[in-house]
Amino acid sequence: MAFGQQAGPPATGRQVQELLELLHGAGHVDFRDARGPMGFTQRQAGGKFTRDEAEAFIGQLQEAESLRDEQALSSAPATAAPTQAQSQATRRPATRPAPSGRGPSASGRPLSAVPDDQLAAELRRRGWTVTEP
Repeated sequence: MAFGQQAGPPATGRQVQELLELLHGAGHVDFRDARGPMGFTQRQAGGKFTRDEAEAFIGQLQEAESLRDEQALSSAPATAAPTQAQSQATRRPATRPAPSGRGPSASGRPLSAVPDDQLAAELRRRGWTVTEP
């Protein structure tokens, strides 16, 4: 097998699409954006997976999503349980524009306006380690 080649049959289009949707739900823009936090290789960051790799990553993301849902339900008041449509709307954002380097964040406001604890929580969710200075 040559360097960088897949070690099995390629993933189906349906698997790749499902994986991309789960990545969007986890807050990533595309495969390249998720490369570090997900541990993708350069080939995988280009959207090329074997069937086994795609299944493994899909399972990993579905498990993480179910854990997030369980944590959200346990921290929410019992009287205000969200409906399935509401939880899907908050879990799967519409496609976002790619970050444009410096300046305001993708939401349109500068990062200095985001509370520190909220910013730290978002960075931890994306796999970063955050410590106070």
